[in-house]
Amino acid sequence: MTATHLLHALILGIIEGLTEFLPVSSTGHLILAAELLGFTGEGSAAFKIAIQLGAILAVLVAYRQRFWNVAMGLLRRDRDAIAFTRNILIGFLPAMLIGAVAYEGIRALLQSPTTVAVALIVGGVVILAIERMVKVVKVETVEAMPLGTAVAIGVMQCIAMIPGVSRSGATIMGALLMGVERKTAAEFSFFLAVPTMMGATAYSLFKDRDLLSLDDMQAIGIGLAVAFVVALAVVKAFVAIVGRFGFAPFAWYRIILGAAALVWQGMR
Repeated sequence: MTATHLLHALILGIIEGLTEFLPVSSTGHLILAAELLGFTGEGSAAFKIAIQLGAILAVLVAYRQRFWNVAMGLLRRDRDAIAFTRNILIGFLPAMLIGAVAYEGIRALLQSPTTVAVALIVGGVVILAIERMVKVVKVETVEAMPLGTAVAIGVMQCIAMIPGVSRSGATIMGALLMGVERKTAAEFSFFLAVPTMMGATAYSLFKDRDLLSLDDMQAIGIGLAVAFVVALAVVKAFVAIVGRFGFAPFAWYRIILGAAALVWQGMR
């Protein structure tokens, strides 16, 4: 692996860890950063998906006690543990089905900085609108979430297959529209990311296995490890920020970044 390849993996790993759980689109940031760095080879699309697994592993560590309690609850056939697991799996199902069918189209979009810029701006405006609209809280825990709510949030997650939309943003905003409390909406987004991104990573690596060189695999390993460390610091802090300031700061950041990216594209 060259020094340049290593530097790209480190930078993109940091960006992934910082942005995966924020409603600002980690994939969008990776696409724009990779374009700036010139990291656009055959294995770049798979790299952008695969390193997200590092951030997902950070969720497993940060919420290890919660997952352990659920696992033990399932053994006891505890109603709350069953409801938690059901909601995560049901929420994951739409992304699994649509992702498998639309993989090639999604992969093509992963090369488009203009798509990212527009989606960032539109998503920022939508977040600001939802922040003003949502007032009533109906659901305060993942376990108490009705089955229909979990399905609806899972469908909303599929919108994030458009780069720049943000998986966490789509699921959190969808949850808020369904009356889910802010902190619970954020945590459900974290938990839903575990099967979603594990499945996406495994599928991407399998489909692109013939395109990936040894350097690509080493870069994925480094980027994944860096993303894990950074995301571990971010995931809990995000919940605290949301509880204090809401989602508006992230919306304005998206709009500014998207506008800057469009200007940059126009000047190239």
